[in-house]
Amino acid sequence: MNFDLNDEQKAWKRAVHDFVAKEVKPKAREVDETDAFNWEAVRKGGPLGLLGMSIPEAYNGANVDAISNAIAMEELGWGCGSTALAFAAHNGLGTTPLVWYGSEELKTKWLALVAEGKHKLGALALTEPGAGSDLQGGVTTKAEKQGNEWVINGAKMWCTNASIAEYIITLVRTDPKGGSKSLSMILVPTDAKGLHIAPAEKKMGLHGSPTHGVTYDNVRVPLENLVGVEGRGLHQTLATLDGGRISIGALSIGLAQAALEAAVDYAHQRKAFGHSIAEFQAIQFKLADMATEIELARTMLHKAAWLKDEGKPYNKEAAMAKLYATEMAEHVCREAIQIHGGYGYSREYNVERMYRDARLMTIGEGTSEIQRLVIARHVLADE
Repeated sequence: MNFDLNDEQKAWKRAVHDFVAKEVKPKAREVDETDAFNWEAVRKGGPLGLLGMSIPEAYNGANVDAISNAIAMEELGWGCGSTALAFAAHNGLGTTPLVWYGSEELKTKWLALVAEGKHKLGALALTEPGAGSDLQGGVTTKAEKQGNEWVINGAKMWCTNASIAEYIITLVRTDPKGGSKSLSMILVPTDAKGLHIAPAEKKMGLHGSPTHGVTYDNVRVPLENLVGVEGRGLHQTLATLDGGRISIGALSIGLAQAALEAAVDYAHQRKAFGHSIAEFQAIQFKLADMATEIELARTMLHKAAWLKDEGKPYNKEAAMAKLYATEMAEHVCREAIQIHGGYGYSREYNVERMYRDARLMTIGEGTSEIQRLVIARHVLADE
């Protein structure tokens, strides 16, 4: 494995970094304080390719490799956790199932629409009020065939982008008998009659990334809105989440990098006992550990992305990278607050927001506990 970025990836990194520095990072505080989604970043990010990272060029996408996707998500996370999460949910969850499994008709109708930045985004609804990690047994939202339509009834929770989406790909039970082949994915336009999107959740962090409960009350969509094969919804979801874990890991690294940079700047500026605190070994050790952890997480993540690009199994590596990167980000952001002292607990300083934003990452797209289960199964199977 070559850990050096190629020329195309380096150019992509510079372009995305410059975009984030101009359009995303300066608005992070406003996004957090007003709960307002950064639509301007979407409008300008579409032409750059940030809304079509998984979408083929035939559908107006950029179709970048997995490492380039991770680079972009890290830069977005460095700029604003809220904006980054919306982009991650759109690319990794809202469009990837369509790219991998959707019919040509669905791809043609929806992918170009959500890739260009002039319209809304994509979303994926998995979790339900009574079930979190238990997708196979916990999904009760059902879809029944009536004539040439699916009729969907049920409820979902924690649907990122629901209110800013053109459609929601929904995991439903199509076989009431249950089992691993009883679930399917169906694309539901957000203007469908009977689809109700609840007000945005009031969350600890990520205030500019809207998350909603969604209910389906006799929602009718054409049979052709089935994404992939009937009964393969669970398998399609798990494959989708593997790639999404790389995105969340990369976003977490971006948050940690921003926190480290803020801590370094503050350490140079803050004076104590006649010296800048950057001169004290206790602060230096914290910064050294933070930088080392970030570099290790980035290397792990790029390995998982490289395996994906090579067409090799990457389930274990993606779980490892997501686990380490997300827990690392929470620790690094905490240490950044500690270096700031009392000021770190104030909303005047960005590290407070970064810590709140990082807290979700060990929960979303598979909790740390689920990652450890995935990793353990691979370890035990290898022995």
